[in-house]
Amino acid sequence: MAIKTFTTGEVLTAADTNTYLANSGLVYIKSQTVGSGVSSVAVSSAFSTDFDNYKILYTGGTHSAAQDIGMQLGSTTTGYYGARLAVFYTSNTLNYGLNNNSASWGFVGTGSSTGAYANFELLNPFTATRTIVNAPNIASTSTGAVAGSYNGFLDNATSYTAFTLIPTAGTLTGGTITEYGYRKA
Repeated sequence: MAIKTFTTGEVLTAADTNTYLANSGLVYIKSQTVGSGVSSVAVSSAFSTDFDNYKILYTGGTHSAAQDIGMQLGSTTTGYYGARLAVFYTSNTLNYGLNNNSASWGFVGTGSSTGAYANFELLNPFTATRTIVNAPNIASTSTGAVAGSYNGFLDNATSYTAFTLIPTAGTLTGGTITEYGYRKA
């Protein structure tokens, strides 16, 4: 759809407003509050035919250990592949993490007692094709903080409607998981 440029004094009609709102980029789907001291957080009814691609955020919580946060789709516990490539802020040395036919994607977020977050995109989780994950990644480790990115895929052709966030160790407390869909053209 072409972008319309409005001029001074021109009337913004209901039709124009509805058209531009209906063609916006990200569409809010749902939010879910995270409980206290939980070892995983399942989010049901997350994916549908309405969207092919999704943006998921977890903010406002804490993590009982300075560890990564992983994710599973549905009840699938095998076939997750991915790589985190990052650099330590203080020493410019490389830090990496791998998932090779793992039980989950291991690096979609991170946390500590001062905060926990996840920020990632999922491509095609509902369609019966390979699902792709992309996530910026900032983590605190025992030797310092790192920044980088995590990218991976789930090696199957299954349609999913739910996902679960799983801390590598420890528990999550509080915060909100918010999900958006990328509007189809």
